[in-house]
Amino acid sequence: MTTYCGYIALVGRPNVGKSTLLNQILEQKLSITSRKPQTTRHSILGIQTEGDHQFVYVDTPGIHQGQKQAINKFMNKTAISVLRDVDIIVFLVDGTLWKEEDEYVLNLIKKTKTPCFLAVNKVDKIRDKDQLLPWIELMNQKHEFAGIIPLSAKTGVGVSELEDLLKQALPEGPHLFGEDQFTDRSVKFLCAELVREKIFRLLGQELPYSTTVDIESFQDEEKLVRIHALILVDKENHKRMIIGEKGKKLKDISTSARLDMERMLGKKVFLQCWCKVKSGWLDDERLLKHLGYDN
Repeated sequence: MTTYCGYIALVGRPNVGKSTLLNQILEQKLSITSRKPQTTRHSILGIQTEGDHQFVYVDTPGIHQGQKQAINKFMNKTAISVLRDVDIIVFLVDGTLWKEEDEYVLNLIKKTKTPCFLAVNKVDKIRDKDQLLPWIELMNQKHEFAGIIPLSAKTGVGVSELEDLLKQALPEGPHLFGEDQFTDRSVKFLCAELVREKIFRLLGQELPYSTTVDIESFQDEEKLVRIHALILVDKENHKRMIIGEKGKKLKDISTSARLDMERMLGKKVFLQCWCKVKSGWLDDERLLKHLGYDN
């Protein structure tokens, strides 16, 4: 039997909906999401196997310009290196909003010669649908896309059309992952990401990006998983934000993350979170590598 398998990069500037699209395609939560740009910091594989076709999606950090901290350099390097190693690229843009960073990403794509589909995301938010067709024609002049698909990653509109086109574009090859495998990431990594998502969501615009999560202990017992999560922040006042008045904010973060972990793991979770100040961690290359930012 002929089988098909290929790596598909989801790329674009920050906050265009790459992680939301991946979760919609997989029909389960893999990549964390929030309204804040640069929520995704690592490259994450999402694997979908349908009969003789295996799709290996690569969710990437948003490609951005002008940031000089070590963490931003790691994120850009991760996203850009993916472009060279995949069979297909899906370039996401935020509706008809075209920015300098979109142009920057497109120029990177042009250098690869890899087939690229343009996903015009968030079409549910475009009030004047008449502007869509002229804009698509303009995009066709910018690059010879393999296809242009208006869609909404949030509602699912147009996503099946994108999947059909990707299925036709998959190269022949053996399946690289087990039929039931849906990611290459460890459970510990996914748990750390869930805690980080809750920080982003529950603190809204209050907390800067200078926070990360490290799972220090993960014990999988018969009916219970015990997890100790360390939340690293850059400054003392960030720690106070995380903890909140009388520890309420940290409790809310832990409770919300624990419920998601229980859904993911299918068993009860005992989650203990604490917060520590580590000044300059965003520029500490050695620590960033320990936290997996160079993967």
